[in-house]
Amino acid sequence: MLRWTITFIIIAIIAGILGFGGVAGAAAGIAKILFFIFLVLFVLSLLRGATR
Repeated sequence: MLRWTITFIIIAIIAGILGFGGVAGAAAGIAKILFFIFLVLFVLSLLRGATR
């Protein structure tokens, strides 16, 4: 999940440099959503591991 986030951030940066604002905004939005999903799953994994 984190690898996909980094991929979309790199796409957003390259698209922003080349002047593709719409693509950069969309890729940044997707990266943000994936990052928050990653954080939630990571915290749930930590809590589950602590209860065992």
